[in-house]
Amino acid sequence: MKQYSDINKLIMNYLVIEGYKDAVEKFASESGIPPNVDLESIDERMKIRTAVQEGRIDEAIGRVNDLDPEILDTNSRLYFHLQQQKLIEFIRAGKITDALDFAQEELAMRGEENPEFLEELEQTMSLLAFDLSPQAPASPVSSLLDYSQRLKVAGELNAAILQSQCQERNPKLPALLKMLVWSQNQLEEKVSFPKITNLATGELA
Repeated sequence: MKQYSDINKLIMNYLVIEGYKDAVEKFASESGIPPNVDLESIDERMKIRTAVQEGRIDEAIGRVNDLDPEILDTNSRLYFHLQQQKLIEFIRAGKITDALDFAQEELAMRGEENPEFLEELEQTMSLLAFDLSPQAPASPVSSLLDYSQRLKVAGELNAAILQSQCQERNPKLPALLKMLVWSQNQLEEKVSFPKITNLATGELA
C-alpha cells in the first residue's frame, strides 16, 4: 500500500541522514526501499562525525578534505567552528600554551575579518579566565566544554557533507512527529478524538 511505502521512505530517509549504515542495509532488504546513496559514503561520514564527537578535530578535517576539499574551502563558518573546537580541546586538556599559540596563529585573523567570529573567539578565550575544575562554580561560557558543543559542531559538519552529496540535510521524520504532537495538542482543545499517546507504538487513547 502507498501509505506504507511513504512511511518506509521516511524511515529510510532518517536512517541514511543519521548514518545508521547497518540499519540502512537491513531495512532496505526487508522493505524493498533502496537507500539511493553509496553505503560507503555513510560509513565515512560517520567516521568524521565520531572524530568530532571525540574531540579529534585534525582527524575530522583530514577526512573531510580527503572526501571533498570544497566542503571546507567554501564554508568559512564551518571551518571556523572546527578550528574553534580544536581550540576548546586544547583548553580542555590544559594545554594553555598550545591554545594561545593556536588562537594567535590560526584564529585571530579570522576574527578580525568577521565580527561574529571575533565574538565567538573571545567567548572561547574567556574560558582561560575561569577555574575549570569540577568543583568550581560554572563559568558563563562553561557550556563550550560540554559534550553538547561537540555534538553541535559534528551536526553542522554532517549537514554540510550531506549537502555536498546532494542529499537532504535534516531527516523528515522528527519534524513530522513534532508536527503531529503540536496538531494533536491544538485539536484536543476543540474536539474529542482518539489521540496517539505513544509515538513508538502508535497506541491510541
